[in-house]
Amino acid sequence: MFTSVLMIEKALTSADVEFVTTLHGDEQVSFHVLLQPRGDQADRLLRAIDDVALGELDEAAREREVPEGAAAKDFGERALEVSLQALRGSGSEAEGRLIEDHPLDALKSLVEEIGADEVIVLTDPHYVEEFFHRDWASRARHKVGVPVLKLFSHSKA
Repeated sequence: MFTSVLMIEKALTSADVEFVTTLHGDEQVSFHVLLQPRGDQADRLLRAIDDVALGELDEAAREREVPEGAAAKDFGERALEVSLQALRGSGSEAEGRLIEDHPLDALKSLVEEIGADEVIVLTDPHYVEEFFHRDWASRARHKVGVPVLKLFSHSKA
């Protein structure tokens, strides 16, 4: 069985689930999902810049409504459960946990703990962070010792 660590920041959509579960053809995949709610992962200004770069001006204006703190944790728990159920519903094994601090440290520990074959980072585009190679995938490539695949979410959750 192929073991993937899947880093996400929001609930997976059906298109996302289909995308990640078909990456390895007919091979069985076990997913270990790490979710850090978007409100805890990037500061509001960077998120607004990303929205403007995508031409989503209405989203940029609503960035102050993104849950943070305890509200982000509640949102994250629900998003994680929805994602795990969707992965299991597709026939994959899936378990997961929320990341509250230091996502790359949690990623490295999990990769070592389970002997992961790969890491998949599935997020919305973060242009500022990606430009400076400060996004999760770019930083993980130097830290985890397994292949890291960067994918963009197919649609808004």
